[in-house]
Amino acid sequence: MKVLQLVTSSRPFFEQQVSALEDRGVDCTVLEVPGEHEGDSGRTPTNYARFYPDIVSEVRSTSYDLVHANYGLVAPFALAQPTRPVVLTLWGTDLMSDRSWLRSCSRYGARRADAAIVPSRTMSRDLETEHELIPFGVDTDLFRPMSRAQAREQVGWETDRPIALFPYDRTRSVKDYPRAQRLVERADADIELRTVSGVDHAQMPYYMNASDALLVTSRRESGPMVVKEAAACNLPVVSTDVGFVGETIRGVSNCVVSDNDGALLGGLERAVENGGRSDGRESIDGLSVDSLGDRLHGLYRRVLDRDDGTGYPTGVSHDV
Repeated sequence: MKVLQLVTSSRPFFEQQVSALEDRGVDCTVLEVPGEHEGDSGRTPTNYARFYPDIVSEVRSTSYDLVHANYGLVAPFALAQPTRPVVLTLWGTDLMSDRSWLRSCSRYGARRADAAIVPSRTMSRDLETEHELIPFGVDTDLFRPMSRAQAREQVGWETDRPIALFPYDRTRSVKDYPRAQRLVERADADIELRTVSGVDHAQMPYYMNASDALLVTSRRESGPMVVKEAAACNLPVVSTDVGFVGETIRGVSNCVVSDNDGALLGGLERAVENGGRSDGRESIDGLSVDSLGDRLHGLYRRVLDRDDGTGYPTGVSHDV
């Protein structure tokens, strides 16, 4: 099976998805929108205008079985090539965007695609079109609990103070770093706030295990995957109620999901008092990259079997 994977910008969870599919014998070619994307700065219309000819050329030159559009912005380009079935995965900041045109583009793509996928229950409730719920997978071999002392030595953190980890570029306004600062400053505990961004993805488990809590104060998120990865490390998560955070960690020990500063502050203090450990790894059981690969591969096969007259057979699924 040959699949053309279209994406705006590659992300670690997307790269893991491709690897999982290739492990199952799916030959994937990734085509990314031209141009640079960094932080809150997106690509230009010119970049997207250059994208469509690239897709057409690729489809004409290779016998692909289907096209998988990853993110709502690339859906129209996938659908504009008329010769291959299209699978669309919405990521969250497309369907749940504060920009109406992007929400409309995403819904249009989901209606027209041969199969649509969302990664969270929140998105599933918001999308009336027929779709599958397939959560993004976590590499539980990479993200795993380890000794805090060894992790701090690995990343070079020479401190005995409890650390709240802010896992984003502090200049990105949507992540609301000033709110994280205020919470840490108000805490009735000697907590140090440390920011990590731009490091190799394989190093993130060390930073998580070197910390006592993951602090997410974002105003809007499509996930975030960092919450699932922290849970896999048994790192307590204190987060605003964005994306799929609530369905991932609500009820997990030493974790708090709230938009109230008082609740977030209390959660941060309790996480530190209780030793900076949770039972989050249990909450992500069944959300492995292998499970993602199996479910995507199965969906691809069902889409390609449509010609037998059964039509799109998946329906709206609420399985995790």
